[in-house]
Amino acid sequence: MPRNPVRFLYSGIRVRDVDRSLRFYRSLGFRVVARGHMAHGGEWVHLVFPGSRHRIELNFYPRKNRFYEPFRKGTEFDHFGFYSPNVEAWRRRAVRAGGTVAEDFIDGKNRLVYVNDPDGVCLEVFGPVTPLRRRRP
Repeated sequence: MPRNPVRFLYSGIRVRDVDRSLRFYRSLGFRVVARGHMAHGGEWVHLVFPGSRHRIELNFYPRKNRFYEPFRKGTEFDHFGFYSPNVEAWRRRAVRAGGTVAEDFIDGKNRLVYVNDPDGVCLEVFGPVTPLRRRRP
């Protein structure tokens, strides 16, 4: 996909208590770089560690949220997060490679697609609802 630069941005993990998790990660030296709420009711926080560009995304899904599930050992990992200016092209590529679409929805100005790899590992790609057009030189 050379015409559609995809960037690997973060690894998302589920948390039971955002404030408790923030205290823990901050005590290890992480700092908050972004924070917000999802249209479906979840909450997210992006953290970075000094010297690294990769982010950890803490995800909290309240009860009755469609992404909520009770914690069981091994369910802490949520997803790997990617950005693409052309979400549909990334979706098609992932499906051709053997992935299965788990979710595909609009959240504000972004389209989000969640694809499970052949072993069930979740990958999220997000980007503009309408693909960005390349500028001609």
